[in-house]
Amino acid sequence: MKNDQLSVARPFTRRQFISNAGAAMTLAAVSIVPRQVLGAPGQKPPSEKLNIAGIGVGGMGAANLRNLASENIVALCDVDHDYAAKTFQKYPRAKIYTDYREMLEKQKDIEAVVIATPDHTHAVISMAAMKAGKHVYCQKPLTHDVWEARQLAQATQKCGVATQMGIQGHSLEGIRSLCEWIWDGAIGEVREVDAWCSLSYYPWGHADWSSRWGVRPKDTPAVPGSLNWDLWLGPAPQRPYHPAYHPAVWRCWWDFGSGMMGDRGAHTLDAAFWALKLGQPAVIEATSCGLNADTHPLSAIVTYKFPARDNLPPVKLTWYEGTRPPRPDAMSDELEWPPEGGLLFKGAKGMIMAGVYANEPRLLPQSLNQGYQRPAKTLSRVNGSHEMDWVRACKTGQPAGSNFEYSGPLTEFCLLGNIAKRMDARIEWDAAQLKVTNLPEANKYVRTEYRSGWSL
Repeated sequence: MKNDQLSVARPFTRRQFISNAGAAMTLAAVSIVPRQVLGAPGQKPPSEKLNIAGIGVGGMGAANLRNLASENIVALCDVDHDYAAKTFQKYPRAKIYTDYREMLEKQKDIEAVVIATPDHTHAVISMAAMKAGKHVYCQKPLTHDVWEARQLAQATQKCGVATQMGIQGHSLEGIRSLCEWIWDGAIGEVREVDAWCSLSYYPWGHADWSSRWGVRPKDTPAVPGSLNWDLWLGPAPQRPYHPAYHPAVWRCWWDFGSGMMGDRGAHTLDAAFWALKLGQPAVIEATSCGLNADTHPLSAIVTYKFPARDNLPPVKLTWYEGTRPPRPDAMSDELEWPPEGGLLFKGAKGMIMAGVYANEPRLLPQSLNQGYQRPAKTLSRVNGSHEMDWVRACKTGQPAGSNFEYSGPLTEFCLLGNIAKRMDARIEWDAAQLKVTNLPEANKYVRTEYRSGWSL
């Protein structure tokens, strides 16, 4: 963090203040200087605060900024000023922008950015911010396609900035306990995992218009005066504005969102990726219900096959969205499924079931859960929020838990499922070459084409 870029005064001593003020300054005047300016005990001096800008602050970005209240929020950027109005009002000292490029160019005191725009703009904004030397917190999924994820992960070290993807479960107790149990051998060798999200986006666009059948709306209402539609589209193909896309209902559309694979998969599959050290799959196969060219399916089942890794065996991971896996025999009738989704590790000696964010992990059957002696905590615990873990990384140089070097490969893994869904087929994956080898036509989804005028 560069102190000479801060927009607030540096702390100084009372003696320095009196000396600089001159003979006319009285002792009484000194007594009304705010405690934080003097760096009093219990107060954080301004020079210790991070200057943060929010990009996309009408939805999840507002929640991220609330968790960063201890820092300086110096700029806010959103393409829809009406949608972001409440956040703008909350930080009256922050400068307001519509275009993140203008903000990065003009406001030099920004040290870090929080990005919570729709998925299709995550990569271009994150890369621009990193190249500008800003620390980056980006909401999940990190990117909209597999190629983008690889590029951001590789750029992190080159740019020398602290990064974090917004998968808050990664900073919680549940996932860390789960990893420790698996590494301790609590359920033995794991060769199979079920993961699921029982939610669905239907009706597409969350409204009763033609989009409910998976086709684009035919009507072209006027663009709201508060919205810069061209900037909202960013690198995505041109199409007319419609409330079926904005605000908040873009996730179900292939051009903008990453579906449940990016929405919930980025959270839930994190635990399997970390605990089993999965890397990238060799084969992915999908079958979908309600598949079409414009929207994510009503439901889908995606099966990943991972090769052996070091001393770990091959793993089959099955992702269920809009549904859930069969109830395992070891799960008693009294035990309920985790609400909305979760994951189930199937080991040689038992199972572990946990919720969407790897929360509340428990061993199955019940006798194993009661009898297992929990191991010592070998993973560090995060003191505070996921956002503040990133702030710590910005200030110390020690990586955040879901930095882009970790979350980039996790995002690749998740988004490969979307390629298999779009092909409705089995694909073979060469991770080193970023290439589908058995169905060449699938490679158009590995790296999607940007609209003219946009690049990474």
